[in-house]
Amino acid sequence: MYELIQAGENTFYINCPSKIGVYRTSLETVWLIDSGNNKDAGRKIQKILEQQGWTLSGIINTHSNADHIGGNTLLQNRLHCPIYSTPMECAVIEHPILEPSFLYGGYPFQALRNKFLMATPSKAQDIASAKLPEGMEIFPLGGHFWQMIGVKTPDNIYFLADAVFGEDILKKYHISFNYDAAAFFQTLDYLETLEGTLYIPAHGEPVTELRPLVEINRQKANEILNLLLELCEEPKFFEELLHLVFETYGLTMDYGQYVLMGSTLRSYLSYLYDTGRMEAYVESNYLFWKKAAPIPAKK
Repeated sequence: MYELIQAGENTFYINCPSKIGVYRTSLETVWLIDSGNNKDAGRKIQKILEQQGWTLSGIINTHSNADHIGGNTLLQNRLHCPIYSTPMECAVIEHPILEPSFLYGGYPFQALRNKFLMATPSKAQDIASAKLPEGMEIFPLGGHFWQMIGVKTPDNIYFLADAVFGEDILKKYHISFNYDAAAFFQTLDYLETLEGTLYIPAHGEPVTELRPLVEINRQKANEILNLLLELCEEPKFFEELLHLVFETYGLTMDYGQYVLMGSTLRSYLSYLYDTGRMEAYVESNYLFWKKAAPIPAKK
């Protein structure tokens, strides 16, 4: 774990729970793509940089989930490096309480204010103002979080953040976190147009062929949508639905899974509602969800 692996002439990644990209701009300088899940990750990154004799020029945060920005504070305080992301992600990077608050839907109780859902604050700047390495490209990856981005290095290697997850992770957890299902499916379509030499998801093994992994993620998301429709043949309120999904997949709920899975399922219900496949109504002070009746065919 935390092994530095060379992926291209000047492109590396640190193999850890949330893969960290490294792009070498000279023999002495590098950029990071994300910073790991906590301050210990920051320490390990600093040790790797020192072993290689590299100076850190800057950090690009693909998005503001705690497991991607957890090393920011330590690295910024020790190495005085700038951090860049998109405007909405910068807001969470600077005010990490926004992540568990958003997931929970209110002020998060103490058990949710932990390093897995809330990083320590760091100072971030709009990536539009960054003087990035020549030939490096930033591209939007909507769906998973507010304004997530990916990074293409001049070695034609793509860092895909959490746009797709590895097959083993999907088999274990079934539901990958998504904020905007419509944007997620659009991103999957976009990913199938890319032409690179290597694709590196943050949570999964690098692949040379991206389309099969994209299709696995698409199929799993559609499986969840179809499950929700099946469960809502009869009206269900949300907590009942959440319980049934956990039971269906044999998942074990804890506080973190409650907010992560719950937020994702709410987003999927919104997607089904907006596409006319789900209805919502209030009765007896409950908000119920029910599969929409099919639209009669025109004569």
